[in-house]
Amino acid sequence: MIQEPQTIRAAVKRENAERYMLLSLVSFASTVILTRLFLQLAGYPQLGNSQLHIAHVLWGGLLLFIASLLPLILANRWAYNTAAVLSGVGVGLFIDEVGKFITQNNDYFYPPAAPIIYAFFLLTVLIYLRVRRPVESEPRTVLYHVLENMTEVLDHDLDPTEKARMEKRLANIYTMTSDPDLQALISSLISFLSHKHLRLVEPKPGYAQRIGKQISLFLKKYVTQPKLKMFLIFSLGLMGVFVIVDFVRLATAAFTLHAELEALLAPLIDQGKLRSAQEAGWFMIRTVLEGVTGFLLIISGGMIVTGKEHKGIQLAVICLVIWLSFINLLAYYFDQFSAVVTTLIQFFVLMALTYYRRKFLQTATE
Repeated sequence: MIQEPQTIRAAVKRENAERYMLLSLVSFASTVILTRLFLQLAGYPQLGNSQLHIAHVLWGGLLLFIASLLPLILANRWAYNTAAVLSGVGVGLFIDEVGKFITQNNDYFYPPAAPIIYAFFLLTVLIYLRVRRPVESEPRTVLYHVLENMTEVLDHDLDPTEKARMEKRLANIYTMTSDPDLQALISSLISFLSHKHLRLVEPKPGYAQRIGKQISLFLKKYVTQPKLKMFLIFSLGLMGVFVIVDFVRLATAAFTLHAELEALLAPLIDQGKLRSAQEAGWFMIRTVLEGVTGFLLIISGGMIVTGKEHKGIQLAVICLVIWLSFINLLAYYFDQFSAVVTTLIQFFVLMALTYYRRKFLQTATE
């Protein structure tokens, strides 16, 4: 008796899923930053009248709804790119007003709102990093991706590079399956792609590819190892000194006179950043953590100077990841969205460290 094949429901990661996630992440972060900047510069204007207030959370919900409809209605690839951008903008406008959702008095400026937004962004980054991980090249997944790429034939947009890539992937999985139906499908696809009358077009790099190429040319021409090394040493030292100064001031005030500690915290109380003794304790914890991290960053810079580049860069990367992932949650509570500038600087230095390690250190050891 022939056994009926069982339906397979296992999830398959979409082709270019990491690109769609990145578009959504960038749109999300940019929307929150630009929205806060615009509202502050414009004096927090409101759209409505004495009875109505059309908050930007509504526009965020509308964009999220449109982003959810696009991939449900349209099969075109550009629909996924558009949905990714709209979803990022929509969730940015939505979560920017989280302070109103979690307070009885609809407080847009509620201090924990900024850390909540930042934590939500970090969770999305973790999802992106998980999506970026390569998946196992098993026949079912590869066929999903190849069939999706076949839409390039229908759109008259298949170039020789894409064709060769699909042929290679199909040839690799042909021997991986014993299913005669899949083997027949793979053979048919290979035969179709090898047809001499198949219409091909010249490769047309997209906007992102052109920008990436220009960045690569710039890095290759101007970012040499000595220049980047000096930049890293200077940046790590400056970031370390900057936070150690605050740490030393706090430590000196704490271990000398109580009045000096009160004088140090008084400006924060006047600005509304400290509203209780418990918050003052969290502020001190943040300052201590930043001071320790800054001290380690200076040590990592010194290790790079003395030739221990591998260990120095590894230590600096660990410190910056901890800073971005945990310490900045406290920074956003007290500094609110002014901490964005510091976060961008930390992220830029982290990218420079990973680029230096990949470009100059790994190449040297291979």
